[in-house]
Amino acid sequence: MKLRSKPVLVLAAVALLLALYLIRPGAARLKTRIANSIGAALERQVEIGAVHVRLLPRPGFDLEGFVVHDEPSFSAEPVLRAQDVTASLRIASLLRGRLAISRLSLTEPSLNLVRREDGRWNIESFLERTAMASPSSAGASSSRPTFPYIEADRGRVNFKFGAEKKPFALTDAKYAFWQDSNNNWGMRIRGQPVRTDFNITDTGLVSVNGNWSRAATVYQTPIQFSAVWEEAQLGQLSKALSGEDRGWRGTVNVSVNGVGTPSRLAVVAGLSVRDFRRYDISENTRVDVSSDCKGIVNAQERSVAQVLCQVPLGDRTAELTGEVTHLSGPRVYNLQLAADQVPVASLLAVIRRAKKDLPPDLQATGTWGAKFTAHTNDSGETEWVGAGRTKDFHLISEANNTDLSFDSIPFSWMATGGKRPDRGRRPPGVGVLAEATTGHLSFGPFAVKLGRPSPIGLQGWIDRQGYSFSLRGDSEIGKLMEFARMSGIPSRVVSAHGTAKVDLQIAGPWRGFAGPVATGIAELHQVNAVMGGVNAPVEISNAKITLTPTEAEVTSLAAVLAETLWKGSLEIPRGCAGTPGCEMTFDLHADALSTEALRDWLSPRVPERAWYEISVADPSERPSVLAGIRASGTVAVDHFSIRNFEADRVTAKAELNRGLLHLSGLRADVLGGKHSGTWHADFTIKPPAYSGTGALEGVSLGRVAELMHDPWISGTAKAQYELALSGASSSELANSAKGTVRFETRDGQLPHITLGNKQVLVQRFHGELEIGAGEIVLHNTTLITPEASYAVLGKASLSQELDCTLSPQDGPAYRIAGTLSEPSITPARRSETQAALKPKALQ
Repeated sequence: MKLRSKPVLVLAAVALLLALYLIRPGAARLKTRIANSIGAALERQVEIGAVHVRLLPRPGFDLEGFVVHDEPSFSAEPVLRAQDVTASLRIASLLRGRLAISRLSLTEPSLNLVRREDGRWNIESFLERTAMASPSSAGASSSRPTFPYIEADRGRVNFKFGAEKKPFALTDAKYAFWQDSNNNWGMRIRGQPVRTDFNITDTGLVSVNGNWSRAATVYQTPIQFSAVWEEAQLGQLSKALSGEDRGWRGTVNVSVNGVGTPSRLAVVAGLSVRDFRRYDISENTRVDVSSDCKGIVNAQERSVAQVLCQVPLGDRTAELTGEVTHLSGPRVYNLQLAADQVPVASLLAVIRRAKKDLPPDLQATGTWGAKFTAHTNDSGETEWVGAGRTKDFHLISEANNTDLSFDSIPFSWMATGGKRPDRGRRPPGVGVLAEATTGHLSFGPFAVKLGRPSPIGLQGWIDRQGYSFSLRGDSEIGKLMEFARMSGIPSRVVSAHGTAKVDLQIAGPWRGFAGPVATGIAELHQVNAVMGGVNAPVEISNAKITLTPTEAEVTSLAAVLAETLWKGSLEIPRGCAGTPGCEMTFDLHADALSTEALRDWLSPRVPERAWYEISVADPSERPSVLAGIRASGTVAVDHFSIRNFEADRVTAKAELNRGLLHLSGLRADVLGGKHSGTWHADFTIKPPAYSGTGALEGVSLGRVAELMHDPWISGTAKAQYELALSGASSSELANSAKGTVRFETRDGQLPHITLGNKQVLVQRFHGELEIGAGEIVLHNTTLITPEASYAVLGKASLSQELDCTLSPQDGPAYRIAGTLSEPSITPARRSETQAALKPKALQ
């Protein structure tokens, strides 16, 4: 019986333990006592939604809907809220007939830290009241309210300034508050910073550990704490603090340690950024930036005294010393920043990680020193004043074959409100960055030697919003472009020689890393430049370039390209590459233009290429210079030649759209007459295609015969044409030509043709020519001579072979065969004449 009873007892004991562990009987009548007990310890009003008794693993209660209210002067919202809380009982208190809580374990609580308008935090009043509480480890003999050990897991800490809840918070937070003894308190917290109105990651972790001792007032409380913000990514950190990713990258670590009392707290802080860089800059050399600060903080007076911050710069340091009072505002500053003999190379290492397009081999030598002070005057304005200077400053780039010596560059700081001083005339078209704001670092003026006897003058300023520099004087243009590239200003790689008189401003904002924009005036003289895509220099005798933020206007242009002198003006849009409305406009005039010279300028490696192939790029050659251009305007050429064909006073409205050319209003003096028409060319396909319509008036047929080196015709003519052709060679163009020509000639003769032993004199010759498949077919053509009127039918090849008939209304008909220069004229048989006269559809 005893043997049977032992297993039964064991099972009963296990069942009892499980029941004690799992069963949570309700304890509604204890809810008020528990809330009052916790509220007495916290000195706050506490509400509990439901209470369940737990016996194991430790006697206590499971609380639901746990709320700790805040003081009304801080917030109407609870200071602490948690749906599930475990409250452990202090067993010794039960023996004395009291209900005391030793530990509160909160799951996923929400804690609100509130800062009132007078600068006080709700945590301060809580700390002041702890002077009346017993420690978390106090025994049952204590007569004061017992403060429980409070711990939280997966919590959230929110921040409020007055009634406004800030988007900043700590998530996945673990924290604890406790009182070790009658005089000592402790706390710890660790969580991830977030911003609720943005989706951000990689903000690192914030950890705070501290302890403090009992005192009569909160400002006399001895405090010791350490805070660390570790492994935060700089881009995400800037987005969390400012609401925008500023584009900087690096790993940020911040540490703050304090010892003392709130009225005199010695604080030591450190900041480091590993692998500091701009988001779009990647180099093998890593740059780390760091700073260490210390000072005495007085929370009661809201001030920081004995400030000392040091920033290592090479083998030297920059130091910030002084004090700041009235931190809650308006602040009063008394600070001094000093640096002496700092290597310029250490500053360049940081700039290389912040400024794009600097030469990869750019080096700097020399040192700089400065001293600045910040002082708040009687009117409440803070004045930053001070100055500095470089010494033996050189910039060297072997890739650019450049060594610029700046010797000494003065700089100064001034920030007293108002605008920056206007140092001379402002270049036209400058942007808003030319307008001054408070707080700016001014440079210069100083001289830069750029290949001319007198150096160019440079000065400028930098502030929080952006920068602006002005250059004035004469420069060798090649040196000026080298200087631009060394300064990180993108410029097309062009080999150029000549001089330029400049009055330029180079400005840009920091926001978004927008590239610098140059505005102002540059006057070019005797410039010889070699550009990509062409094969001979452009010789610019004179040109005035006016730069605005939206366009570059070129006036007074006189330049030689393709052995032609061009004069006129250009308007080139800026900052809109690739957009539909980004189009260059021009008004150009040339004295004489030869397609042979133009062909050689664009593609000299194919000397046999015809004039109409100038913009056709062989696959083995570089792309055509015309392929990426969008431009429109007017062009006028005094004398234009295509081999032995010449035209005078040529004018047209031209539109070029990335290989599509449209010429409208094309007028010229041609062969003693006038031409007007419209032509299109498509160079985006292979072979290129051409089409056009036009009219000729008063053309001398004798001059046409001269071009053909055979006096086979004379007189005057007019014509209307519609033509389409394609190809990359003369044979391809001839074989692909299609179209019609309606013509009329008067008062001429055909010297090679005799009819009835009489030379043909032309009173009128008119009709229609159909061009196609390498042939010219005559339709509805009539030749009127003094002797008779003939219907002319037949065809001619482009190789000048003839096969046609002349049929009068009465009399014998003639057949003309052979060549244009040596025609064979024979009587035509009636069958041939009738066949020729039949409509084409009936043959």
